Amino acid sequence: MSQVTSTNQANLHIEISGQGPDLVMLHGWGVNSAVFTPLHESLSQYRVHYVDLPGFGHSQMVEGGLSTWVDALVTALPEHAIWAGWSLGGLVATQAALSYPKKIKGLITIASSPCFMAREDEAWPGIPPQVLNQFREQLGQNLPKTIERFLAIQAMGSETAKEDIKRLRDLVLARPLPDARALNQGLSMLTDIDLRPQLTELQQPWLRIWGRLDGLVPKRVQPKMPITPQIEDVMLAKASHAPFISHQQEFLQVFMPWLALQTR
Repeated sequence: MSQVTSTNQANLHIEISGQGPDLVMLHGWGVNSAVFTPLHESLSQYRVHYVDLPGFGHSQMVEGGLSTWVDALVTALPEHAIWAGWSLGGLVATQAALSYPKKIKGLITIASSPCFMAREDEAWPGIPPQVLNQFREQLGQNLPKTIERFLAIQAMGSETAKEDIKRLRDLVLARPLPDARALNQGLSMLTDIDLRPQLTELQQPWLRIWGRLDGLVPKRVQPKMPITPQIEDVMLAKASHAPFISHQQEFLQVFMPWLALQTR
């Protein structure tokens, strides 16, 4: 399958693969777009833009926060694409769909939340604040070990956790480790960003894929999300935080028909 790498002002590394309607794939915190390698063949009938987020993989860091990341990405990517984001990538894709409604045709969020940190005062389920603080503290001490720990949490709950962690690690470590500043930016997004009040503004078709055993985005998030006719929710019964790795066939059985519907 032919692959080209796009050149853009923000020095973002974007691998373009396959032919057909445009699809953007955004990875999560601590990793890079190599995590989507197992999906390449299945997605070959789309022109897929596999993005290394700013400061991750081969991409240069972009100063600022979520909105600056989104601006840089939108400038570097084609208009009217469907954006699919996993975990932190889902937060980025959601913000892009909110900020640029005319430029983004559809939204897919995979094991993602509009507000990742648990908010006890509102009974909002998520990552306990102390876990995010621990990661922030550990970043300065041992970057590779911090990434390893995070990968282990992502596979927690999956029946194939050991193999999932190994696959994720092997794919991720094939590229440079993330910039520590970018990891801090990402942690700030996971800690501070709350897109819940804006979700009702989303007009695009939106597919949300969840893992019932997810330790980072608890299954209790889904019932608290807005429901409109253009939104579809699918809960994968045996998956945790990386369903496209642990339950690839079940994931594709949801992902592919929805894509086909939006791009026909």
